[in-house]
Order: sequence, then structure tokens, then C-alpha cells
Amino acid sequence: MAASKEDMNISFRRFEDNETDTSYDWDEYIWQASWSHKCPTYVHRTPPCQGSCPSGHDIRGWLAIVREMEKSPDLEWEEYAFQRAMDSNPFPSMMGRVCPAPCQDGCNRNEVEDFVGINAVEQYIGDTALEKGFVFPVDAEESGKKVAIIGGGPAGMAAAFQLRRKGHACTIFDDHSELGGMMRYGIPGYRTPRDTLDAEIKRIIDMGVDTKLGVRIGKDISMEDIDKEFDAVLWALGCKSGRGLPLEGWADTANCVSGVAFLEAFNEDRLQVVSKSVVVVGGGDTSIDVASVARRLGHIENINQNDRPENVVMGYTAHDVAASASRTGAAVTLTSLFPVENMTAAEHEVTDAKNEGVDIQGSVMPIEVIKDADGRATGLKMCQCTMDGNRPVPTEGTEYVIEADLIVSAIGQYGDLDGLSEMDNGHGFIDADAGYQVKGKSGHFVAGDIIRPHLLTTAIGHAAIAVESIDTFFKEANAPKRPKVDVHHFNLLDKLKEGGLEPKPYNHEQDRGTSSADFAVHNYEDRSSHEIIPADELFLGHFAYTPRLKREDVPVSSDEVIGHFKERMKGLETAQAQDEARRCMSCGMCFECDNCVIYCPQDAVLRTPKKASTTGRYVYTDYSRCIGCHICADVCPTGYIDMAMGE
Repeated sequence: MAASKEDMNISFRRFEDNETDTSYDWDEYIWQASWSHKCPTYVHRTPPCQGSCPSGHDIRGWLAIVREMEKSPDLEWEEYAFQRAMDSNPFPSMMGRVCPAPCQDGCNRNEVEDFVGINAVEQYIGDTALEKGFVFPVDAEESGKKVAIIGGGPAGMAAAFQLRRKGHACTIFDDHSELGGMMRYGIPGYRTPRDTLDAEIKRIIDMGVDTKLGVRIGKDISMEDIDKEFDAVLWALGCKSGRGLPLEGWADTANCVSGVAFLEAFNEDRLQVVSKSVVVVGGGDTSIDVASVARRLGHIENINQNDRPENVVMGYTAHDVAASASRTGAAVTLTSLFPVENMTAAEHEVTDAKNEGVDIQGSVMPIEVIKDADGRATGLKMCQCTMDGNRPVPTEGTEYVIEADLIVSAIGQYGDLDGLSEMDNGHGFIDADAGYQVKGKSGHFVAGDIIRPHLLTTAIGHAAIAVESIDTFFKEANAPKRPKVDVHHFNLLDKLKEGGLEPKPYNHEQDRGTSSADFAVHNYEDRSSHEIIPADELFLGHFAYTPRLKREDVPVSSDEVIGHFKERMKGLETAQAQDEARRCMSCGMCFECDNCVIYCPQDAVLRTPKKASTTGRYVYTDYSRCIGCHICADVCPTGYIDMAMGE
């Protein structure tokens, strides 16, 4: 409902208690063309890169540090950037390599020319931290509480990191011989180099994390024993059971396997070769990994029946490395319900797979497994399809068969909850509330793919929230409502305290004329918990066309792919990382461009004195000079200035 200003009877508190005046001429005071009493206020909002990041990374913050705009009073910028990045993610090297970077899709720089290479800079931060030996400090006082973490993948490891930072003891239980979960067993080593992964895991363990490997809760150790020994339990099991194709006869066919099982067999060095012709059904990153691995492994002629790939994948045997030396290329086809350009796999991974000789077919669906007299699959009947939402609709008369000695389903996965039926929601997952506490089970929490399979960075984000809930549980406090924009927010008060600039204690005596008082932060509003700043609130004309600095991607041709397990992506050098960080537009936060200072016709906007300056406090307004012309807001590149009511 709207009302004209003539109909409004506006009454408000002004200057003295109980004194009101409704006779203001609002045309004169607010709607004048030449001046108004709407003066600039500095408003912090969440940038869309951070809002798009499932782990809630303070991306704008560590990019500002890399470009040496935001500084630490006592740390070099490389370590300061690492400390800021690891607030939300203890695996910057890994995530910088394999995260499909939804942050880059959300980046407002896309409206200028191209997104900021966020994951490239993140990889630089992570690799530099390992090179220089940066560690995670544990400054919190020990709480005396113990948490059992069931699962040592990205969610479990990230939870251990966050728990130790809060002073809680924790023990990770995992049924593998090594930690890492999907980072180790679900992604090939040429994408997650094992020496780098091991170093990032060790850095967390060195914080004082206990581990018990090769044990399974519900089988080797009972849940009753866990509940007796620990004050809380975090379930971070991951999803290790792959979904088969929804086709009759799939489950009974020996050479039809899941992508999860295929990659685990490869990453455990059991699978050394594949069949002559392999079909992978999927379209996501897992299917790309399966297809690329299959091309690298190749096949050998006259393979022993016991050494067929499916027997290795199912764990019945293992390949001999020497016997696979004479391997030749395998024909690998990857199919997707969606058009190739709409596949969920990262674009550069799709491009690399094509270069490596993978035949990728989009807008097709499997309709029948073709078998021989022995019941083995010899091919996969396909047809073209269109999509009705997420439901494929077959196109009649377009059927064809792809020859296949091995068919791999990479269409999704679910949790292995054998022996833990009380945790199963009936679909192979564990239900949780908004704070990731297991529903109806006090003291039990959950994080990662076992809630809903998604990205590695999503699991890391779950872990941080779950640990906050565990900490609240230990304090016997009521769980706070999660903010609308649930990320790791920049906090101006923390930044002021870091530089010794925090407000002085309030003596509760002064209640008027406080604009120059030193017990508060003036003319600053933090809306980051409920607002993400869009591109149309920025002054994009400020930013010159600057091409993105891309990491060097070492191409692997189809002729040289067999046995090629070296990392394909070269990281940025220091100067490149800093130059790329400078492309960040600092959406929702001042970055000292000086536009407001330069263009203010009244000289009302001034630079904050250097001794009092810090991030978010680079400029201030002399309101005795301000006429409310709003030029400062118009020329602010980052949308940090709002014209607000004032006098």
C-alpha cells in the first residue's frame, strides 16, 4: 500500500524527549533538486563470490590481502592471506585445484569482461603456505570436551580443524588406511597431487587431532562405546555407494559398475588397465574423472578372465603392474542426458577430456543393457532425448548401440550405512536440521555428502556450521537462527581491534551529539548477513577492460594420454597472483579508489587519517559540509556508499 507525502502524518523523535514536530516541509528538506539531508552512509554487504561459495569463503578479504590493500600489523601478506583463507577452508591447495568454483560464476566482474580467477589465487595461497611451512595456530583454551568424528574426508577433516580452533579434543574414525575421503579415493592424483594432499592433512593432524584408521563404526566399534567415550559425535561418512543405471538387469551384470567403485579401485592402485571399450554414463565431474582415467589406463589384449576390470573394481583381485606395461588405448565414450555445453562438469575438464580422446555425447539417454549368452554386457542401447526439467524424454526412432566391454554408472551416490540403520533416513542419507544436528538424536551432528551429495567445498562449509552447533551444545545454549546469508563475514570491530583502533568503552552518560564520540563506529552499517550486492549497484564504468590471467593448462593429446598421470595445471607465480587479485572489484567494501574524495564538490568526503585508517574505514564524511548531492554514491565503484537519512 502506498500513500502520497501529503497524506502522511509523520511524527518522530527530534532533539529533545517528548518534542515532536509534524510541520516539516518534506519537499524542501528531502526532495530538493540541488541539495537534501540524505547524506552518505558506509554500508557493508556480502559480495556475490562469497555468497555463491558453499564454504562461505571470505574471498574478497583474501584477495584484498594478496593485492596488499588490506594489511596485517605483524604478518607478511602471504601468511596473512593464508590465515584469512583458512578461516573457512583448511584445504586451499586442494580446493584451488578441483573446486568447480561457483564463486566465479557469481563474480560481478563477469559484467565487465571475465570473472576473477579466484581458484587460481586460492591455489597460490595454499601452495605458498605449504612451501613456507605456515601452520594452523591453536590458541583456544582446552575445553575438556571430546568429539568423535566418523569419517576422515573433507567434512571430517575440516570439522577437526574447526573443533581444535575452539579448544575441543577430537578423534577421527575412518575405515580406510589413509585420511582424505573423496579427495584421495574419489579424485585421481593428477588432479589432487598426493604429496600436497598429505601435507594439508598433516597440518590439521598436527593441531592435536587423534586418528583411528581401518575401523568401522557399527562393526569394529559399537555406537554404544562411542556414545560412552565422547561428548558429541559428528557423522561425516561421505557417500561411497554409487547408483546404478535404472535399467532392468543392471544389478545382475558383472561388467556394469559404479563410478565411485571404479575410482576407488584406481586410487588404491588395484586397477591398472580397463577394457577395450568403456562407456561412462553421467555428465558431472565424477564421470569426467572416470573417462579420463580409463583413457590413461588403456587396455591389454588377451586379459586373464580373473583380471577383468570389473573383478578388480569389485575387490575380487588386483592387477599386476608389470603385466599392464603393454597396454594400448581404450575407446572411451561419455554420455550425458544434457547437451554437452550444459553438463555439470567443469568446462575445462570437459575440454581436457575431449583432447584426451574421450568421445562425449550429449542429449542422449541409456535405454537397455545389451548382453551376450553368458550374461555379460556387450553394449549400451541409447537414444536421443530432450529434458523436461530433470526428466529425460526419449526421442522415438533415434535408437543406437554403443559397443561396451565395461559400463560405468556415474549418475550419483549414497551413503554406506550398513550396521547404522538407526541413522538411515531410508534413502541412504542422514537427516539434519539447519544447524546440522541429527534430527531426534541429541549430541549427534552431521556434515558432508551424507546429508546430500554435492561439492567438496560444500562438505567443508557444512563442517564449520556443524562445529558451531557442537560448540553451542557444549555451552548448553540455545542455537541461534542461521543468518540469511550464512557465510564467514568480515567483522569491522575485529579488524579495528587487530590494529588497536577499537572503540573505547561506553560510560552510558552521553546520549546526544555522539557523532564525534570515540565509543562507537559511526556512519557504518553491516548488512552482510542479509544482503548480497548485485552488479547494478556498482559503478562498473570505473573498471578498465583487464583480461583474466589464466593458469597454464598443460594439454595432453589422445596420442600421449596413456600412462600420463602428471598434474595438468601449473599454478600462478607471485606477480601473476597479485595482478589477478587486483582485478577484484571489492564488491560491497571500499578499496581506496578515492573517487568519492575527488568528486565531492563540497570537499565533504575526506580520507581517514592514516593512524586511524583500516579496511572499511578509509574515508569519512564531514556532515557539516555535505549537501546530500549523492555524487559520492554515484561514483563509488563497489556500492559501499548509500545515501541515508541524516541531518
